[in-house]
Amino acid sequence: MNSHTRKPTNLSLDADLLTQAKALKVNLSRAAEDGVRMAVSVAKAQQWKAENAAAIRSSNAYVEKHGLPLDSYRQF
Repeated sequence: MNSHTRKPTNLSLDADLLTQAKALKVNLSRAAEDGVRMAVSVAKAQQWKAENAAAIRSSNAYVEKHGLPLDSYRQF
């Protein structure tokens, strides 16, 4: 559990899913927060990849052309 300030929020959920969650005594606030946290993490990763795509392509091209920079020191 975190110590961040919590803010009440209204959500619209699938009625059947909500019924099942309540029957199973799922903490809806925590479940929603966990889901949003995961979605934010995925979105940030996608954003980082998009913003750094050119650098990644450049690095991959360098390795394809020259090999790994310290490859001669590898012992495996």
